[in-house]
Amino acid sequence: MTMTTKTTPAGSPLITLPAARHLTTAGAAIALIGTFLAWTWTSEFPGDLTVTGYPGGLQVLTLVSAVLTLLFALSGYGIKGLRWLTPGGANSPVRLAALGVLGTTGFTIGAIAVKLGGVVNLEPGAWVSLAGAIIATVAALGLPADQELDDTTRPTPLNHFVNSLRAPAPTRAKDLPNWAEILIIAGAFGVALHVFTYGIDTEYAELFIGYIISVAFGFTALTRAGLIARITRLTTKHRNVTLAAALIAAFCFPFTQQNEQYALIGANILIFATVALGLNVVVGLAGLLDLGYVAFLGVGAYAAALVSGSPLSPVGVQFPFWAAVLTGAAASLVFGVVIGAPTLRLRGDYLAIVTLGFGEIFRLTVNALNGVSGPDLTNGSQGIPSIPDLNLFGFDFGISHDIAGFTLGRSANYYLLMLVFTAVVVLVFRRSGESRIGRAWVAIREDETAATAMGINAFRLKLLAFALGATLAGLAGTVQAHVSYTVTPEQYQFAGSVPPNSAFLLAAVILGGMGTLSGPLVGAALLYLIPAKLQFMQDYQLFLFGIALILLMRFRPEGLVADRRKQLEFHETGQLDVPPDIPLTDQAAGTTKAGA
Repeated sequence: MTMTTKTTPAGSPLITLPAARHLTTAGAAIALIGTFLAWTWTSEFPGDLTVTGYPGGLQVLTLVSAVLTLLFALSGYGIKGLRWLTPGGANSPVRLAALGVLGTTGFTIGAIAVKLGGVVNLEPGAWVSLAGAIIATVAALGLPADQELDDTTRPTPLNHFVNSLRAPAPTRAKDLPNWAEILIIAGAFGVALHVFTYGIDTEYAELFIGYIISVAFGFTALTRAGLIARITRLTTKHRNVTLAAALIAAFCFPFTQQNEQYALIGANILIFATVALGLNVVVGLAGLLDLGYVAFLGVGAYAAALVSGSPLSPVGVQFPFWAAVLTGAAASLVFGVVIGAPTLRLRGDYLAIVTLGFGEIFRLTVNALNGVSGPDLTNGSQGIPSIPDLNLFGFDFGISHDIAGFTLGRSANYYLLMLVFTAVVVLVFRRSGESRIGRAWVAIREDETAATAMGINAFRLKLLAFALGATLAGLAGTVQAHVSYTVTPEQYQFAGSVPPNSAFLLAAVILGGMGTLSGPLVGAALLYLIPAKLQFMQDYQLFLFGIALILLMRFRPEGLVADRRKQLEFHETGQLDVPPDIPLTDQAAGTTKAGA
């Protein structure tokens, strides 16, 4: 075995490189062994951590993090067959993975002590894993940095530590046969489906918090190792295959669920993500700050509820589902044009204030149409309840069905229906973003004055983006009305503890990455799943939400999934925008004059 030499120390390490790597490997192995021992003596702590030889609950998360740390550490030895794990940084992934082990193990021990009344309730297995995590983390901090500290950065301990978590871009991998690259993409989506399913299936808050810690450090470690960049390069090369793999993985999700509640979370995530993708047309592509976008979701939901046969609907008609979908989409389209036509001549903050006012006007109006303050159209604050389940081609969405040995409940049925709508919205977004109109939207977003000077009809294209975004939200609203059984004005606020609302929709676009296809889907999934799993933090949700946005703007302003344009805009690239001013030689000056 040979030691890797591709890293350059950014300072004097605390211990020698071989010793640091040996201790990191040993610490990860000790933490791994500890997961097979009992961590507590009583089953009162969720997950039953009393069994020896069979990890459960939070022990599994520590085990996975320890295995990841061990693999990255062994890759640093240059072992044949493992070197592909670190095409980018060799040491920063080890540090991050070790921090993940320490974070998960430390949180678990703290949770046990708080819930059971002290550290006396801990068994030796917990102390073994904690000792291994500490050894691995301290030793990993002694590894040299993967890149030198920038000359413009002060060499403080904090800056050295932050720099030690960074890594250079991975080298370009050699091309593989197309079938091999497609298999890698399929495997990556299979792993992503398993990780996402595990998060939704967590049964108690402690396990979900440990899951968030492990996933955050693990994903960052994989990014620093360069594996995420290589997979991204493959998905960019095979876009159609990637889209098909994503849809197949999403289709498989309800077949992995036995709990109706978790399938309902999946259906609501799809609704939230679809609406966020529609908002991404308005905000991400056209650059129009819309703070009342949730109103278009409400328009589609109310329009569908009025014509879907609810016994308390003042309209008293029942359209087929396809007609109800068209009704909801058309109503949202009309409202989008009516609201956009007089307001889209405004820009920036003024447009944001007007759209915020529209969102509140919609909520107050449907609240007033109760037969007392206005015409009896929406039943006021009571909303339109008892919306019947769908029945398409003899398939009743309200009852369970057995398909290929799997039982799909009501929530799973609506999840699959919403997946079809999501696929349609993804197709519309992708085609419009890559079209001539999409490029014109981006030009308007970057500089509307310059775009207008180049002959782009800015008002017409902004109105088109506004109308398209409203229509996509209306489509999602028609399904939401049937999933939730009822629609009320309180569901469509600017900000609230339960998404979707305008603030959370906008945050999903910003968090995921404006103007990207997968960004809003990822952001929406996170912003819906985390509040759904951490109900005990509901009173502090908006406070934590604000802190998360501040941290995001500070450390990753381009979003979790950023396009190339945003990365160049928000980060130093090492490229000069203007070439240095080099005086012409006499020969060059003569050539210039002759050319003139």
